[in-house]
Amino acid sequence: MSLSPGHAANDPDRIIREETARLAPELVAMRRDLHRHPELAFQETRTAGKVAEALARLGIPVQTGIGRTGVVGLIEGGRPGPTLAIRADMDALPILEKTGLAYASANEGVMHACGHDIHTVTLLGAAEILKGLAPRLAGRIKLIFQPAEEVLTGAPAMIADGVMDNPKVDLALGFHNWPLTPVGAVGFARGAVMASSDAFDVVFKGRSGHAAHPHKAIDAVVGAATFITQAQTVVSREISPLMPAVVSVGMIQGGTVRNILPDTVTIKGTVRTLAAEAREQAEATIRRLLEGLKAGMRLDYELTYTRLVPPMVNDDAVLDRVLASARAIVGADKVMELDGPSMGSEDFACFAELVPSAHIRIGSGAPGRRDMLHNSDFQPDEGAIPVGVQTLVRSALDMLR
Repeated sequence: MSLSPGHAANDPDRIIREETARLAPELVAMRRDLHRHPELAFQETRTAGKVAEALARLGIPVQTGIGRTGVVGLIEGGRPGPTLAIRADMDALPILEKTGLAYASANEGVMHACGHDIHTVTLLGAAEILKGLAPRLAGRIKLIFQPAEEVLTGAPAMIADGVMDNPKVDLALGFHNWPLTPVGAVGFARGAVMASSDAFDVVFKGRSGHAAHPHKAIDAVVGAATFITQAQTVVSREISPLMPAVVSVGMIQGGTVRNILPDTVTIKGTVRTLAAEAREQAEATIRRLLEGLKAGMRLDYELTYTRLVPPMVNDDAVLDRVLASARAIVGADKVMELDGPSMGSEDFACFAELVPSAHIRIGSGAPGRRDMLHNSDFQPDEGAIPVGVQTLVRSALDMLR
């Protein structure tokens, strides 16, 4: 599956359109195969194997086991120049699929409910076309197929294994299917487009006792409940209202029966911010509130505070070049500025923290549907695949002229 002899001498836009149309059925079939066999974070062995095989067939040098289950391919251009990394994520979610599709997940309780199967084949399609157009490139393209985005640790794992080196990456491009944008369109936002993500786990340590005699115990339940309430003031009273931030507790666990106060209560929560200043303030306030509870309620505690990923910040210069390429592919009227940033997080931010980067959305909203990511009935429009392929290829060609 390579460009026909002499084909690369023709108009590149026509090549992109024709090659994408030729590849589309195969890419859709592969997407459905990946969808039927989803794999969780750092378990993407089958997916990684399929990716490595596809790249090898194209004659693209492949590295496997980068960041445990990540795959990296390298396309050398015809002339010296910078290295552009394009990243696609591969992992699925622990969700029971309820779509009823013929190619629904055969791995019960695991589902591609975020469309990473679409991302994987989109980058493979772009890789095939770019391989054929490689003589036109001034530089090289590093194809990054990343594990474990859903747990926000795949990008750091690949970076730790040297994915940004040998050759050193100079620019990076990320993308995500977006059901809130109609298929055929490309969405974008400027500046901080997705939030940082930090995790906190707190074990409140009291002293158990009979519920009828609470004064003889130290109540970890009340302590945890007090902290959960106080934590809401992190956003409302500690951080400027001009700086978006979220503090949420998603799990609380403690006790076994109604008439015994437990020794411990555990909570797990998340902090999301768009600005580094707000991120620092949120952590400092959480630590201060816990110290106050320790003194005021006689509780001890154990805090594990983990910084996962920074805010995802688009570089204006890189983004502008990508948007110009997208307009050439889908038309200016279909390159849409999003309503604003998302408080969701994306570990592509770890790449963007190191080099100028842009992260765009490829519309996957199917007509007549109102799909949402991470939903058991998620059914993105597969028309997002050819649009994504063409946008990535044109962007790479324009950035490495």
